[in-house]
Amino acid sequence: MFLPHPPALRDAEVFTRLPDSFRRPDSRSSWGEANRPGQVTDSFLEGPVFDAAGNLYVTDIPFGRIFRVDASGAWSLVAEYDGEPNGMKFLNERELLIADYRNGLMACELASGAVRPYLERRNSERFKGINDLVFDTRGNLYFSDQGQTGLHDPTGRLYRLRPDGRLDLLLSNVPSPNGVALSPDERVLYLGVTRGNAVWRVPLLEDGSVSKVSAFFTSYGPSGPDGLAVDALGRVIVANPGLGYAWVLNARAEPVEVIRSPAGASLTNVAFGGPERKTLYCTESVSGSVLRVAMSAPGLPLARGSQMLASPGGDGA
Repeated sequence: MFLPHPPALRDAEVFTRLPDSFRRPDSRSSWGEANRPGQVTDSFLEGPVFDAAGNLYVTDIPFGRIFRVDASGAWSLVAEYDGEPNGMKFLNERELLIADYRNGLMACELASGAVRPYLERRNSERFKGINDLVFDTRGNLYFSDQGQTGLHDPTGRLYRLRPDGRLDLLLSNVPSPNGVALSPDERVLYLGVTRGNAVWRVPLLEDGSVSKVSAFFTSYGPSGPDGLAVDALGRVIVANPGLGYAWVLNARAEPVEVIRSPAGASLTNVAFGGPERKTLYCTESVSGSVLRVAMSAPGLPLARGSQMLASPGGDGA
């Protein structure tokens, strides 16, 4: 990768670590056996998202758990259910919408911890394995359907769920679609393509279609881009679990900063929080840590799904 100016290298710090009381080193899970065979998986953190009060919520994929982390770094269990939760965004002030690898889209009520189906299937067909999601300001929900796809099977999908319940298949040829994020003007969707070691740029056209999808950024290493975020300057922050990096990319997809994990290489996802949303928080999944680093620009405010007319129900469009 040739760069006219080398990026600034910065180390994140460990903000907090999943307490030992919540870890399950002696437990097995079907997700762990499929995705981390032969390795001890006492947890696997993902899906960071902040509420308006400054609490951070993260998922634990193999054990179907959602945790709340307060501003002091203290952990509490919000929900535990029979699922494999990955990315999350707020559906409204009371509920989180979960990209659940096993069950589809699920909604979690924060007060009770109750989890209910939101969109389990499309035309009676199960999803491959939903990974991440993002709302736009009009209430459209974009989500990736990754499953076990990769370069050997480039059939991962990108969907849009409209506020009226219509479900649009935007892409069906992605080798492992993962993190999703929108540009500040919402005219471009960025898509992490893990097994292709890339971030795709997906133009969103006025008629609802996509066209001229391109590879915006190409990474390297054993595992490619995962979760994404965008800051107020339009820079794309890319979690790269194979390297333990978060790339900060300018409009030309040049890395202007590289944020390094001090606690393992599996940096899976990123979210902005803290005062003025100017702190980047990162999940480091193998060590079960949440990292943080101060940024020069705030993250974009995340839209919620409060404009959704109603839950689409079990089977969807």
